[in-house]
Amino acid sequence: MASKHQSMKLNDGHSIPALGYGTYKSEEVPKSKSVEATAFAIKAGFRHIDTAFSYEVEEEVGQAIRSKIADGTVKREDVFLTTKLWCTCFRPELVRPYLEKSLKKLQMDYVDLYLLHYPVPMKPSEELFPVDEHGKSSLDTVDFCETWEVMEKCKDAGLVKSIGVSNFNHRQLERILNKPGLKHKPVCNQVECHPYLNQSKLLEYCKSKDIILVAYGALGTQRYKWVDPSSPVLLDDPVLGAMAKKHKRSPALIALRYQLQRGVLPLAQSFKENEITENLQVFEFQLSAEDMKVLDGMNRNFRYLPAEFLAGHPEYPFSDEY
Repeated sequence: MASKHQSMKLNDGHSIPALGYGTYKSEEVPKSKSVEATAFAIKAGFRHIDTAFSYEVEEEVGQAIRSKIADGTVKREDVFLTTKLWCTCFRPELVRPYLEKSLKKLQMDYVDLYLLHYPVPMKPSEELFPVDEHGKSSLDTVDFCETWEVMEKCKDAGLVKSIGVSNFNHRQLERILNKPGLKHKPVCNQVECHPYLNQSKLLEYCKSKDIILVAYGALGTQRYKWVDPSSPVLLDDPVLGAMAKKHKRSPALIALRYQLQRGVLPLAQSFKENEITENLQVFEFQLSAEDMKVLDGMNRNFRYLPAEFLAGHPEYPFSDEY
């Protein structure tokens, strides 16, 4: 196997490619770009594609994957595809119908990994971000452990190969792990993670439970509507810049390599072909223990995406330290 196809073992026996291609796009990017960029990422060598119901590009992502299967670049089993259950679909009776909706949009028989997108339920709605008459988020009271039980059934039914969570803190993970009658534990927890928010305590906790930490926002993040425009640009940080010079690599590659060496699985997102190709070079070099220490020192517990629309809920995950 080429080094760019390195993978990690999940706690249910499946394997996940160690670098993922993220498909979130901001509103101003046309949907056709999602098809082109995802197809290009697969052609370049990405085998792990991460999407979500709430990104509203499942159809485009599915189209891109199918086009690369049709032209012989990959077989379906070569591609590891993740999608996520959105917060408005947490009521147990909605879980499977919404998974089936995602599968229909993707035009796939199964997904490799299905995640609870946040630990916070919102009222069922056709809107992704339902609000009440005061303009506040319409939050719900479903216990995510009940949602998890239906996710387990979806795995048993073969609609998904593995199940996991996203944006959970350690206390919330603990609740699932200690759930009476637990059949399948989460294989991963996908969270915002980068040198400014290195999640070292959560990472340590996840490793102790054999749960892989997957990093979104691993390169900082794009300046879209959820992100404070005055927030610092991670890839412009002089520490990353100096390290990039030293290794004759880009700051993005240093940020991705940092995660891999900590045992974190990073997602890289770009619509630029040169960047997509370059991100796959992350397996071609090593950072020293000294480099890793310097990068650890960049942590400032800074979150680009605090998910304020969920902040009024008792399960809001980011009030805890980790």
